[in-house]
Amino acid sequence: MTSAATAYKSPLQQMTQTTPTCLWNDSASIAELTDSISHGAVGATCNPVIALSALKDEMGTWKPRIAELIREMPSATEDQIGWKLIEELSVRAAELLRPAFEKHRGRNGRLSIQTDPRNFRSSEAILEQTVRFSKLAPNMIVKIPATRAGIPAIEEATYRGVSINATVSFTLPQCVAVAEAVERGLKRREKEGKPIADMGPVCTIMVGRLDDWMKKVAEKESVLVDPGIFEWAGVAVFKKTYRLFKERGYRIRLLSAAFRNHMHWSQLIGGDVVISPPHAWQVRINASGIAAVPRIDEPVDPGIVGELQERFPDFRRAYTEGGLGVDEFDGYGATRRTLRQFIGAVADLDALVRDFVVPNPDK
Repeated sequence: MTSAATAYKSPLQQMTQTTPTCLWNDSASIAELTDSISHGAVGATCNPVIALSALKDEMGTWKPRIAELIREMPSATEDQIGWKLIEELSVRAAELLRPAFEKHRGRNGRLSIQTDPRNFRSSEAILEQTVRFSKLAPNMIVKIPATRAGIPAIEEATYRGVSINATVSFTLPQCVAVAEAVERGLKRREKEGKPIADMGPVCTIMVGRLDDWMKKVAEKESVLVDPGIFEWAGVAVFKKTYRLFKERGYRIRLLSAAFRNHMHWSQLIGGDVVISPPHAWQVRINASGIAAVPRIDEPVDPGIVGELQERFPDFRRAYTEGGLGVDEFDGYGATRRTLRQFIGAVADLDALVRDFVVPNPDK
């Protein structure tokens, strides 16, 4: 007889075991990823902010390795050592996901490593790093920003057989541009008889960061709206984009990231999509008692969508196909804010390594 304790399934286990929705962990931390896998996670994502946090949280593990790298790379800059740490952090996490990678034949079980955000304006620099990162482990997926230069890099990387994760992405127009670029890359491979069955591209929508931007616009422009309306902005864009992707048969999945509320999980359950919460959010979700009920096809209240469209041109641009041209991606508010934070995290990583390379004599 099965006990109540063994029969219980956490909300995330309910989702992963009863719906096509996949769970990825938004961290390369070994401890966090291990726990997430126990609840059904079959992938992990990372970015400069998350990588820096993981290194700090596990400094007891990484401090000796930093000292070794300084000895092994006597002429390296702090930047080069910092990126070497990110690579090694990612490879360690990728190893935990190898069983899922083999089980899912490449569609899941991948560790998402992000290209240097400072290269967001150079297709060539993005592509060069993407190809190199893809070879760090068999189950790497490489993050490329959905910027003007990132879109052609996504097509070319896909053509070369690299599974990509489009990031710095908040809007339907960005997602369509990404999906079309991936399709072009896949078709080029198919035309040449190259395999695509083991590829697993995804396109991230940073739903919470779109919500953040709407709140910032309202603050800057002194716009007053009903409480809670902004929490639906990212969800509305995600659901509409998901419907469009299904209609067109794009061979890329959407991924929900940048959590700000539980709807960034609960409202998107049921679709053939990836949900990638930070570990702290997974703990909160599992303690919430919220049932993992499919809601992806439930429309957002038209009144909420209508008010967002009417009051905020930047929401219309995010929600409407053609609302942004590729040349406008880099100038979108949420894009600029996120790039600045990611680039700042790289600088912070440099500072962390600097304290080992050139210890402060005043401390």
